[in-house]
Amino acid sequence: MGQTRLQRSIYTGAPTRHRAQRLEKVQPLYCGLVTRRPFFGCLFEIVETLVLTLIIFLVIQTFVAQPYKVQQQSMEHTLEPDQYVLVDKLTPRFDDYSRGDIVVFNPPADWAQEDGTPFIKRVIGLPGDTVDIHDGDVFINGTKLDEPYLYATAPGDPPQPTTSANEINWVIPAGEVFLMGDHRQNSADSRVFGPVEESQVIGRAWLRYWPINVFGILPTPTYPELAPAAP
Repeated sequence: MGQTRLQRSIYTGAPTRHRAQRLEKVQPLYCGLVTRRPFFGCLFEIVETLVLTLIIFLVIQTFVAQPYKVQQQSMEHTLEPDQYVLVDKLTPRFDDYSRGDIVVFNPPADWAQEDGTPFIKRVIGLPGDTVDIHDGDVFINGTKLDEPYLYATAPGDPPQPTTSANEINWVIPAGEVFLMGDHRQNSADSRVFGPVEESQVIGRAWLRYWPINVFGILPTPTYPELAPAAP
């Protein structure tokens, strides 16, 4: 009979009187640990997630892409003030800028804004090009540039002419680009401060994402008139 009770006690897990007393003393200690560990564990996971998110955000913004708000009128009507663009900072590290790219850059010191706001313009001249402005048009290596993106007062109106104070030409050195706004009469650009070093270019604006009704990729125009003649 005693063996039967012992076996039943082991089988059911029922504690003896002394064991129950020991458990009563131990349980409060373990209960406290059980309630504290999940709280601190969750807190640590939240902090860890926030830190990793911040690191990823900083890496992306520094090396991959960064949003910018258009604050100038020099790119009308391609880009209007208060629109937002996403600037690609990664691919220019491996691929040269192309004619027609819209880029964000730091202007020369004499033209820098007090708040450090960068400029946004279009690449017109590439290293080795000769840029000439006369008769209201831009010429690259002697060929007139077709620029359908230029500002016009109203749809269907002719675009405003491109002018320069001195109407001189520029030979673009290696490692530099010649930049102009699409609204030529309302743009401080390479016509006044000369070509810009590529090291001062922050990146290529490739996506307009706000307001949502103008969401879309910013296309890079082609210039077939500058293509070399077929042999």
